[in-house]
Amino acid sequence: MRDYTENEQIPQTSFHRQRTRSVQIGQVRIGGGAPVAIQSMTNTRTEDVSATVAQIHRLEQAGCEIIRCTVPTSEAARALKEIKKQIHIPLVADIHFDYKMAIAAMENGADKIRINPGNIGSAERVKAVVDVARERNIPIRVGVNSGSLEKALLEKYGGVTAEGLVESALDKVQIIEDLGYDNLVISIKSSDVLMCVEAHELLAARTLYPLHVGITESGTVQSGNIKSAIGLGLILRQGIGDTIRVSLTGDPVEEIKSARLILRTLGLRQGGIEVVSCPTCGRTRIDLIGLATRVEKLVADYPLNIKVAVMGCAVNGPGEAKEADIGIAGGDGEGLLIKKGEIVRKMPEEELLAALKDELDHWGQ
Repeated sequence: MRDYTENEQIPQTSFHRQRTRSVQIGQVRIGGGAPVAIQSMTNTRTEDVSATVAQIHRLEQAGCEIIRCTVPTSEAARALKEIKKQIHIPLVADIHFDYKMAIAAMENGADKIRINPGNIGSAERVKAVVDVARERNIPIRVGVNSGSLEKALLEKYGGVTAEGLVESALDKVQIIEDLGYDNLVISIKSSDVLMCVEAHELLAARTLYPLHVGITESGTVQSGNIKSAIGLGLILRQGIGDTIRVSLTGDPVEEIKSARLILRTLGLRQGGIEVVSCPTCGRTRIDLIGLATRVEKLVADYPLNIKVAVMGCAVNGPGEAKEADIGIAGGDGEGLLIKKGEIVRKMPEEELLAALKDELDHWGQ
């Protein structure tokens, strides 16, 4: 395992991205200073090509850049070939237990495979997988989860710990390195947010391989978003991480929306309209909740890098809306349209959304 040399120390206090190796996944490069890539995973049956492709198309439209599909059967492995023909982003095969599925997935066009060398069998079986990956120059993502930590490490560390996760991951990497292959990505995941953060800090200090970051089993859209935002935010803010997935129990499109917002909030991505809206209070005299929700849905498909404000009252609303590129500020059944800090006009509440849409339709003209 290659660690950092004295001359390669990564600054600990500044927000510089950690320097990692560059790995090519289909047409997407990760590591080596490339932007943090957004991943998700399909929840369709991979064998159902039409349903899987349809879901991937929705994910692509939302901004997904790498997609992973489970490959539990030979039929699923064969389906990858047809799925890949119909999509536009790299396809990763998720493998558990059966090394033959890893080989079949690569033979059917997988751009990367995700395995845990500890659960696919003997050293000979791991070698068989690595041999095919080497022949085709296909990256391997070595994945370790807190739920799959080996008994020996549980006993050594007295349970699941950040140190145990890191040792497990590096042990698995060593297995593949000893076979003469290093086209690797590492992921270590835990549903314990702070443990996950600590594990990434420890791992980043010991390897140059790109890291895939996520909080596993984080929960539903509401709780999962909170846990993922905290965990990913703490990890990414230290310059750690080359790809991310926001793991949510729900429509995977929500994962992409959340990932984009996390990256944009951290300044790691630009593009897409940012909507800011004030909390409701007793001064609000318009349907601010409904209006903000409709605005958020309205702006989703505009390829503009601007800030839109939706404010609910006449006290702070106009001033705060002026800080955005464009905004609407409510009054008593009416509101103001504000653009570039200037009030454009006053109108009834029911006309605010249409007025905002018209401005966005003609933005920059």
